[in-house]
Amino acid sequence: MRKIRLFIASSLDGYIARTSGEVDWLFTDQDYGYAKFFDQIDTVLMGSKTYHQLLGFGEYPYKGKQGFVFSNTLQGQVDNNVEFIGGDLKDFINRLRQLPGRDIWLVGGGEIIHYFLSHSLLDQLILSIHPIILGDGIPLICKDASLETLLVLKNVETYESGLLQLTYDLKHHK
Repeated sequence: MRKIRLFIASSLDGYIARTSGEVDWLFTDQDYGYAKFFDQIDTVLMGSKTYHQLLGFGEYPYKGKQGFVFSNTLQGQVDNNVEFIGGDLKDFINRLRQLPGRDIWLVGGGEIIHYFLSHSLLDQLILSIHPIILGDGIPLICKDASLETLLVLKNVETYESGLLQLTYDLKHHK
């Protein structure tokens, strides 16, 4: 079965973007394992807000990968990059995992990450912690006591820039 992996960056205080959605604070001075990770996946999943924000940055960055965007309002539509999925997401995700292929990247954002965690659909978390405190923004994980999930540390990478990259497998209770 294909794994669903979240490869994401956050500030030291746990924000994935500024309140405005801006990610201008992310380090772009080197790859930080992105190319290797990108070669291991063939499908990307994301929420509608994340997708529309990506389009605002210029050219769609995940060409050549099958893309699905979760949106009840755009459900069933297709554009040049992705297919929009709504309705029973858990059933769709479980069917997608059974199809042949490489791993699946859960790109973000916060609401869809919450959904995947609350339904025990995430297998691996690769978190790049940038050495910056934003003080406010869009949280990596929304406060929700029902999300308690045990993590198993698999790897730690440190970079001269101060970035720390942690790889965890998730252990599900359900």
